[in-house]
Amino acid sequence: MVGVGFHTPTVPPAVEQLIGRGVRCAILFSRNIEDVRQVRQLADDLKRRADSPLLISIDQEGGRVRRLRQGFTDLPSMRELGRTGDRQLAKEIGQVIGRELRAVNIDHALAPVLDVDTNPKNPVIADRSLGPTPQLVSNLGCAIIEGLQSEGVAACGKHFPGHGDTPIDSHKDLPRLQHPIERLEKIELPPFQAAVDAGVATIMTAHVVFEPIDAKYPSTMSREVMHGILRERMGFDRVVVSDDLEMKAIANYFSIEEVVIRCANAGVDLFLICHNHDLQNQAIDILIKATERGDIPMSRIEEANGRIDDLMQRYVKPAGAGGSMDVVGCKEHQAIVDRVQKAVGGIDPTEAWRG
Repeated sequence: MVGVGFHTPTVPPAVEQLIGRGVRCAILFSRNIEDVRQVRQLADDLKRRADSPLLISIDQEGGRVRRLRQGFTDLPSMRELGRTGDRQLAKEIGQVIGRELRAVNIDHALAPVLDVDTNPKNPVIADRSLGPTPQLVSNLGCAIIEGLQSEGVAACGKHFPGHGDTPIDSHKDLPRLQHPIERLEKIELPPFQAAVDAGVATIMTAHVVFEPIDAKYPSTMSREVMHGILRERMGFDRVVVSDDLEMKAIANYFSIEEVVIRCANAGVDLFLICHNHDLQNQAIDILIKATERGDIPMSRIEEANGRIDDLMQRYVKPAGAGGSMDVVGCKEHQAIVDRVQKAVGGIDPTEAWRG
């Protein structure tokens, strides 16, 4: 239930030790990447160290959030893709991402962003969003999911229940919004409901407080949000992934023990801790001890593990099972990106986005 990040282009001893403790997810960042062959080797090395399937995740949205750059296709931002209004192009972009991740044996794309871009002062989402209407985000977001998952890579809709209207970056502080459930049902939730209905493999949480729903806890830690809305109201029964628990929206306000216990009981299945190895070990210890004390029911642990096992069976490939690296950065993929650029270039910038 703990996914770990690290800071080197090779597997450090601390991560090898964590895998020995049962960690079955590693998340890669730009700091881990040198080139195409190196990242394929890194993925294989991580998987060889585990005695059961190990999920490798990465943020590969397009635009400014692309961890894989050197040698990989230069993906457009989601805002550019959204401006085309073209569902087929969105699916093909999803397929490009999926094929290139599969080629280097990465199993899980932390994409697409399903946040609706309703606040021009939002410092963290902005051009990461497909657009300003739930209809457009739903339509193109589901196309990206279809494209990714058709290539054998798990997609991740983020950031539930919506990070598009925040004036604060949750990497730096805890955003709070006054949106009641009626507003969420109209604007923020439709893209996530569409993704659930389309079979998205995972959904990532938002470190945002929606005060009318839970005035004390950010969505990541809120049972009212995660269980009440996502699980019960929307019917999502697959893997819920936390955003990084070291982000200041969480770390500045709550102890790691409270975070882990509340997240688990809220319905989070996989906890991402992307930097600190001591904290990663602490989270494992907390899960074990809280379960032994009864603070987290064993049934909740079994439920989360069952969902993660199913995700592994569907999408994780063993070491050495990546696809052909010839597809990475190939002319056919660049041609798809060129079609996006051509379509955007033909749109009057003063015209309202289509969708």
